[in-house]
Amino acid sequence: MIKDFTHQDYAVFGGGCFWCMVEPFETRASIDSVLSGFTGGDTQYPSYDEVLSGGTGHVEAVEIIFDTRKISYQELVDLYWQLIDPTDNQGQFQDRGNQYRPIIFVRNEQQRKIAEKSKQKMIESARYKQPIITEIKAISTFWPVENHYQQFYKKNPKRYKRIKRYRQRFLFYQYLKGEIRRRWHKIKNN
Repeated sequence: MIKDFTHQDYAVFGGGCFWCMVEPFETRASIDSVLSGFTGGDTQYPSYDEVLSGGTGHVEAVEIIFDTRKISYQELVDLYWQLIDPTDNQGQFQDRGNQYRPIIFVRNEQQRKIAEKSKQKMIESARYKQPIITEIKAISTFWPVENHYQQFYKKNPKRYKRIKRYRQRFLFYQYLKGEIRRRWHKIKNN
């Protein structure tokens, strides 16, 4: 529950299906709330079905309200990178389409600088063979999805666990490939 609004901020991330973006953030003690929804497009009051069709310009995203005394925006960005494939602009994992592309939405210049610096660090890590394509864009209106789509991981635990397992395996495989690539570059350059 939110008790002190003076130390509250928010972050918005698009990272594929929002169902898999809620739980990793929401289960952290320093997060006040996580809301699934849409942003980045032109359609006002979009429904889940409209965004799913791909014609609204919106992406599925999560809005995270957090206590700045307990967690920083940088820490949220660091967690975000662990949840996505930053090289895939056609969607994320099994979810394909423009509405699933990875985007860090920023609300001010401070967030933009943190996101850009973090992205540059990812690029310089040589962990990925493909270019890092995750966009950094100014936040537009965030439209919460209909209530029955909120809290998917709690309402559908078995299905969520299957989806989560698939994502974790893919990300772990990608991490291992990146570590091998990074170490190979290090050996090659010495």
